[in-house]
Amino acid sequence: QFNFFEIEKQSENRMATVYLNGPDARNSMVWDFWKELPEVVDYLEQDETIKSVVIASKKKSFSIGLELNEFGEKFGDIIKGSTADQRMKFLKLIQDMQSGFLKMMKSRIVFLGAVHKHCIGGALDLICACDIRLAASDASVSLRETKVAIVADMCSLNRLPSIIGQGNTRLMAFTGSDYDAQKCKEMGLFSEVYSDQEELHERAETLAKEIAANPGIVLKGVKEQLNYMESHTPEEGLAYVAVWNAAFLDSEDFRELQSAFKERRRPVYKS
Repeated sequence: QFNFFEIEKQSENRMATVYLNGPDARNSMVWDFWKELPEVVDYLEQDETIKSVVIASKKKSFSIGLELNEFGEKFGDIIKGSTADQRMKFLKLIQDMQSGFLKMMKSRIVFLGAVHKHCIGGALDLICACDIRLAASDASVSLRETKVAIVADMCSLNRLPSIIGQGNTRLMAFTGSDYDAQKCKEMGLFSEVYSDQEELHERAETLAKEIAANPGIVLKGVKEQLNYMESHTPEEGLAYVAVWNAAFLDSEDFRELQSAFKERRRPVYKS
């Protein structure tokens, strides 16, 4: 169904794995990636059984980011446009490329990024749009855009400060250097670092299953609150979550939990 992405669903576990499957061994982000990412998120959203998704790669690298040569050949005229009309087309192109990341951030689905080897530029944008990030010990991350004369405009400059703080974000952004998995874990970019790619994928899948075992309506609510808190005060957040629970706490799953607790059994959640 997709050229750049390979999707494996586990309906019984209410989760899926999306593999980056580009045309080269390092998964450079050719135009198919940017065109298809919003479609992939929509496709996953349409399946109400899917509650968590691992984004990973079976190839030599997670991804080395934007394929600059193809991008220049395909959109060179728009990039170098001299009139307001042409600049507007370039603006639209950037917004279209951002749309997949925005859909991930707004999605009810919990996304887990599983990184091995190279994670450069657009690949960092991709994992920044995820809710949780995991890595193999050989992972190397770079906010590379500065070194290739671009102000990063997809996701990383906007999301990283709330993930790793302003200081670490500025360090990565101004240098464009490579940072190893352990340093990224110390920064807070990765929650866990595993020995190799095989263990990474196994543990990411286990974590996705654990997350998906929880009520979908609650996962959606938790993600909504966390996203809200990125741009609001604690007081505003407390007011918002109070209204949220006043409206949505008494769900079918909450009632099932109460029944299961009384009957001393495991709850069976519907959402």
